[in-house]
Amino acid sequence: MSRDRTRHLYAAVLLATAAGAVVGLVAPETARALAPLGTAFVALVKMMIGPVVFLGVVLGVGSVAGTARVGRIGGLALAYFLVMSVVALAFGLAAGNLVNPGRGLRLAGGAHPAAAPATEAEDLTTFLLGIIPDTPVSAFTEGRVLQVLLVALLTGFALQAMGERGAVPLAAAGHLHALVLRVLSMIMWAAPAGALGATAAVVGATGVAALGSLAAVVACFYATCLLFVLAVLGPLLWLVTRIGLLSLLRYLGGELLLVLSTSSSETALPRLIAKLEHLGVSRAVAGVTVPTGYSFNLDGTAVYLTMATLFVAGATGVSLPAGEQVSLLVFMLVASKGAAGVTGAGLATLAGGLRAHRPDLADGVGLLVGVDRFMSEARALTNFTGNAVAAVLVGAWTGGFDRARAALVLSGGAPFDEAGDRAPARPEDVSTGHEALERDDRVG
Repeated sequence: MSRDRTRHLYAAVLLATAAGAVVGLVAPETARALAPLGTAFVALVKMMIGPVVFLGVVLGVGSVAGTARVGRIGGLALAYFLVMSVVALAFGLAAGNLVNPGRGLRLAGGAHPAAAPATEAEDLTTFLLGIIPDTPVSAFTEGRVLQVLLVALLTGFALQAMGERGAVPLAAAGHLHALVLRVLSMIMWAAPAGALGATAAVVGATGVAALGSLAAVVACFYATCLLFVLAVLGPLLWLVTRIGLLSLLRYLGGELLLVLSTSSSETALPRLIAKLEHLGVSRAVAGVTVPTGYSFNLDGTAVYLTMATLFVAGATGVSLPAGEQVSLLVFMLVASKGAAGVTGAGLATLAGGLRAHRPDLADGVGLLVGVDRFMSEARALTNFTGNAVAAVLVGAWTGGFDRARAALVLSGGAPFDEAGDRAPARPEDVSTGHEALERDDRVG
């Protein structure tokens, strides 16, 4: 039932986007009058920025204490996630600067030239002191996202230090996080109206150029995600394990289809763990790396956040200097940890990043409402692939990966049983599996 409702929302957003484009082309004046619909939707999303960022980061940081107990596995996994997040963000920045799909729109209402980033009006000391809120509550009431982030980090580290005593407040934060995400999911049902208003207003103001720019940012995002998977994850997997990425993705084909149909990588989490164990990844590695990766290893979301930021800046005619892009990258690196698996969370994180660094660009998030669902599928697939590869790599680095078993499974010698049973591998089957896998990789 939940998936069916999501599909209905998807169809409604697509129809609303198409209707907005038609209205914008046929009746530009009427289309521009629909702009408040897009503005209202963005305002609703921005309303949830503080709670989403706070609770997501608290849960992410606070739960690290649990993974730290497994020592080498947890530490190595977190280090790998950090490096991959930086690489993914860099890919998004490079592609966004190279293609710049928003260039040429020059939407007058999207940005306010009089507004300048705080770092231009204040010195570094004043800027850093401004991150400290007057009270923990004022960080939320004043809408200062960097202040919310500071409070969240302090809270998460405090829960870590409390040990077992922190389990109860951490569990309470988990329940609140679920509540906040449910509210955000409810708000997303207003996405069709927001898509209609935002698309109509943009097309009414710029004509066909807006449609071309939106199509360009979607195509550029898909291409960048594909390039990241093939140029970074694939070679890394082969160098460490001698397993071809295509072989692994074929083995996880059913889960990839599930992720594609729901636009959420979390729907396939239980089956991913089971299949990785069947592949030869130890239960300890799979049980730590995969759940942690779903909060800390969001490669597709990282690419989306940086590319979307540059698109909004280009569409509104605002130039983002390299230094400002890097500082935004650092913020997204932390804030994206609360954007896992829920439709609209990525959009809220994007709005939060812009509101923290360039408030004059925050309203430009409405430009992406109509195409965000297209991009969510690539986000989810990239996140899922990144976590599957991460579990295999961490297993290989920590001695928790059976290469012979993987060769047997990927060659078809030990099909996955829905019950999760793993038959012991015979030596002759392992040898045959290695040979078949080598042939498969040469062909792939």
